[in-house]
Amino acid sequence: MPRYGLVDADYAMRLRESSGDVDGPIYMLALTRLRPGTDTAPRGLPAVGRDTLAEFAPISLLSSVGAALCLAASVVASSPTWDRVGVVGFPNRRSFLELADRRDFRDWHARKEESIEHTTVLGTLPAGGLPAGDSQRVLLEVWNGPEPAPLVPAPATRFDVEGTVIGDGRQWSGARYTAIVLGTALPLHPARFGYQALLLEPVLERWR
Repeated sequence: MPRYGLVDADYAMRLRESSGDVDGPIYMLALTRLRPGTDTAPRGLPAVGRDTLAEFAPISLLSSVGAALCLAASVVASSPTWDRVGVVGFPNRRSFLELADRRDFRDWHARKEESIEHTTVLGTLPAGGLPAGDSQRVLLEVWNGPEPAPLVPAPATRFDVEGTVIGDGRQWSGARYTAIVLGTALPLHPARFGYQALLLEPVLERWR
């Protein structure tokens, strides 16, 4: 059992049971809070130059199973506090399980584990299309229950949350990415048990 989160055994079983012939793309959304002293740059500074894409995901290992890093971002503001957000697109659940079972991936993960204070990883499915990408800022919202009203009149893309791979025991039902122009005022709702909002500065945003 990892020290930085609770594994949802029921969802892990569902992933393995659904990774047969009837399968399709799934996008793993990871919210990460680093341990104090791990990230020495002040919050809100651009991630370019202080984080490489390898800090978000093992790029070569993803490619070997047909997966790709779709979003890597530093967190400009959030409640509760998060430091990084990453989304990896897998062609199917089988490829996600194949990666998780690989020894070289487990070795990579073991090296990263010491820097992580907490992680929530959600298995998400597009409710329609994918985000356009190339955003100056991205507002990420996750919730449980009915979809919340938009905070700003801007292009948004919703995902359904299929399940929680690892987290804090809470359940989530939806995630939404809203492209934000730099300087846009955001009347952020306060965090509550079933809702969180994060303002992101993308390092990479290439959805596929």
